[in-house]
Amino acid sequence: MRKRKLALGDRNLVGARVTQARLARGMKQTELLAQLQLAGVDLSVPALSLLEGQKRPVSDMELCALADILKVSPDWLLGRTEEMG
Repeated sequence: MRKRKLALGDRNLVGARVTQARLARGMKQTELLAQLQLAGVDLSVPALSLLEGQKRPVSDMELCALADILKVSPDWLLGRTEEMG
């Protein structure tokens, strides 16, 4: 796994947790993107990288789809709860 070159941004709260949940499931970014497309959310590789790097805002539709795909609650993605599942 490559290390992040740039420091995390401040455009969203969920990016670091999306990365954490994705890696906990052994999922690559391309796999997450494919699942998002099936859910009707079309993101590019750079857009997902920016989202995970907290350099891009997240829409409510993206938040819900990410929570469903990663099998976590939206509250967990937002940092409102401590337990992933």
